[in-house]
Amino acid sequence: MRAEPFVVATILFHASRTFAAEPMAPSDIQATFFNGQPFTAATLSGVKFKMTFTPDGKMTREPLAESGSKSAGTWRLNAQGFCTSWARATASCFTVVPIGENKWSVKRIATTIAVAVAVWSK
Repeated sequence: MRAEPFVVATILFHASRTFAAEPMAPSDIQATFFNGQPFTAATLSGVKFKMTFTPDGKMTREPLAESGSKSAGTWRLNAQGFCTSWARATASCFTVVPIGENKWSVKRIATTIAVAVAVWSK
C-alpha cells in the first residue's frame, strides 16, 4: 500500500513533463523533417497526408485516403519554427512540439497563442 503515493507521484511527474514540452528549435525541425524523407501528418479532423519537405525549400503533400487534396508549396525557417506557403494560399508559420515517441504537435503561431493544427508522426 505504501507504493501507491509513489506511483501517483510518478504518473503526475511524467504527465507534467509531457504538457511542459518545449517547441523544437528551427534547426532541429529542419534536421528531423525537412530532409526529403516522407512522414505522416494528420489534421485534427483525422485527414492523413504523406508529407515530404526537401532541403531546397520545397514541399508536397499527398492524401493517404480519398479525402484531402494533393498540393505543393514552399517552406522556410523562422526564429520560432517554420513557415509554409501552399499553392494559392497565404503563408502561415508554425512551431513543432514533441508529444510522444515519434509524435509531434504542429501549432500555428498566432499573435499571442499557438493553436494545434496537426500531428506529425514517423
